[in-house]
Amino acid sequence: MRGFLASSIGVTCAAALALPLAPPAAAAATSAAEPTTGRTARSEAHVPGSTQSLPLAPLTHNRAPGAAEQGVPRRDVRHFSLVGVVWDNPDTDLHGHVQARTRATATGAWSGWQELETHNADHAADPGTPESTSGRVRGATAPLWVGESDGVEVRVRAERIPEAVKAAEATEAAASPLPTGMRLELIDPGQATPPPAAPGPEEGPRTTAMTAESAKAVAASAVNAGLAPLGATEIPAAGQRAKPYVGPRPSITTRRGWGADESLRDRKFVYTKKVKAAFVHHSATGNNYTCKQAPSVIRSIYRYHANSMGWRDLGYNFLVDKCGKIYEGRAGGVSKAVLGAHTLGFNSNSMGIAVLGTYSSKKPSSAAVKAVARLTAWKLGLHGMNPRGKTYLKSGGGNLYRKGKNVRLNVISGHRDGFATSCPGKALYGKLGTTRSTAAKYQGR
Repeated sequence: MRGFLASSIGVTCAAALALPLAPPAAAAATSAAEPTTGRTARSEAHVPGSTQSLPLAPLTHNRAPGAAEQGVPRRDVRHFSLVGVVWDNPDTDLHGHVQARTRATATGAWSGWQELETHNADHAADPGTPESTSGRVRGATAPLWVGESDGVEVRVRAERIPEAVKAAEATEAAASPLPTGMRLELIDPGQATPPPAAPGPEEGPRTTAMTAESAKAVAASAVNAGLAPLGATEIPAAGQRAKPYVGPRPSITTRRGWGADESLRDRKFVYTKKVKAAFVHHSATGNNYTCKQAPSVIRSIYRYHANSMGWRDLGYNFLVDKCGKIYEGRAGGVSKAVLGAHTLGFNSNSMGIAVLGTYSSKKPSSAAVKAVARLTAWKLGLHGMNPRGKTYLKSGGGNLYRKGKNVRLNVISGHRDGFATSCPGKALYGKLGTTRSTAAKYQGR
């Protein structure tokens, strides 16, 4: 899988959360060669649950917009745990390499250069949908989880664009080496402190005046009311099948359980007709997270998708960590056909499942593979789908299939089956055969 970066953020939907910082004088005075392990004194306070948005600038003698190398020189920043780069035009591809190195707050040590996946446009709402045409959406790299850090350095290097690509794209990328408006996004996941559920009438008029966030939190919990009590942090496993060929329901951590800040998402839920297929992804956020950190990783991805990239909510319908724990993704109800933004061209009548991590070469854990099988056996079973079978989906438009084409796909497919991408990574993609057969067994087939 290729990795790297690009930028730009719309300040419109995150003015209170995206707080650019001026480089501290001590950091600016430090040599730009190799980072040291020491910290410079600074007064910026840690802001849990926030986004720092920093503009990229030319790093070479060429100071013109669209210079071939841009970045953020090494500097002190407030605490963050996930990095990504966004840019103005979501239809512009970043032809180049994006690398970041960060300083751990615990040790003061700098990491080596780490690459960010640059081809992230394939995880998106379908073309022409209200979500994709909202005017808030930006191009972006995949986010990278780096753990709690307080220093950062980023570089973006353009690669030569073949003439054939220039002619085919006919966009600003054909005229300039890098997209315009690139910004570095530094995400702090905040704490898992979800707002309380709806207060009872006995609590009086003052407490019943819920904030917009708490109202959204209640709504996100209420759509799962048939599966768990209002305000539950987990939907419990259920062994009894509702009808033939529906796998046992696995335990699922709710949005409240992983600490979703419901104020970040759009208020309404959007649905498709049914769930005919599941697309498996990897989050491409790297594998340097512990299972205890998984909720923080998810909160960070959510903030990146909704705040930095301008989507209406988290793109995936479900997420799975390396220990096999399953998490509710986009709001709207885990048993319902919620329209996501995960597989460009094939979001209708499907669901997207992201395994946290990068699986280009690293094999996914057996626990994660089993969890995907359990989840698909249940959810696809609710819609009468055989995990070993094939189905037809109508393309919404993409780089493999024209809009309107009926495409025959596996009921459990990899992202690359619907779009020309390396996702979900070679190692995870190679496990889909096992996933299909295991899911079918869970269904009793």
